Amino acid sequence: MLRRELPLDAREGRVLRFAQGRLAPAPPQEGEPLSPLQPWQAWDDDVQPLCYWQDEPVGLRIDAEPGDEWWGGRQWIAELPGSWFALISTALQVSGWLENHRFCGRCGAKATRLAHEFAMHCDACGHRNYPRISPCIITLVTAGEAMLLARSPRYPPGRYSTLAGFIEPGESAEEAVHREVFEEVGVHVDQLRYFQSQPWPFPHSLMIGFFAEATSKRIRIDGVEIADAAWFSPRKLPALPPPYSIARALIEDHLARWQA
Repeated sequence: MLRRELPLDAREGRVLRFAQGRLAPAPPQEGEPLSPLQPWQAWDDDVQPLCYWQDEPVGLRIDAEPGDEWWGGRQWIAELPGSWFALISTALQVSGWLENHRFCGRCGAKATRLAHEFAMHCDACGHRNYPRISPCIITLVTAGEAMLLARSPRYPPGRYSTLAGFIEPGESAEEAVHREVFEEVGVHVDQLRYFQSQPWPFPHSLMIGFFAEATSKRIRIDGVEIADAAWFSPRKLPALPPPYSIARALIEDHLARWQA
């Protein structure tokens, strides 16, 4: 449904309106489902060409302030069908980049948005920046059927999830799995198996999913990033991460394999 091609020749089309990480709903239409895509309209120079959605050109407009009825990205992703994830996540990351990189990070001069690609160029020093993507590993640690799930202090009460962390400079994804799991819960792992990846626009991560088997079941939490961690049986689970997340996909894949 999403075609990753900038509609550079478009002078009109659909629009997504963002401000401070929040996305405006389209005017309600009788009998039509809730949507963030604004009606077809003319584009001015402030619209950032974004992509094609169902063969219609889509542009991005950054407003100064969000309206009271505007929703955050997580709420939109939770409310819309899963097929919308690619569009919303792309728009969230590009809008955050446009809002946060209006000035050159090298010399501080005002940057200019280039028309033919996602890029901000500094005419003063020549520096060019692109939307930031931060690679992260996310890992479901298992011991047979049991899953090691953990709680961040930021989670809603009762929710547990898989372990995750940013890949450090000079580090491979596999090295990051071993380091993050040991740092957060004190467990060594082996038998790493790649699962899949997912863009995570909060604010600009690329989640690289793995399964890993624990070599021991003793847990020692770090007490900072992790508030609690425990082994869970597929027959007795805590509150899980939302269905649109790769964390939930890792858990569901493991459950399906053991139920089979």
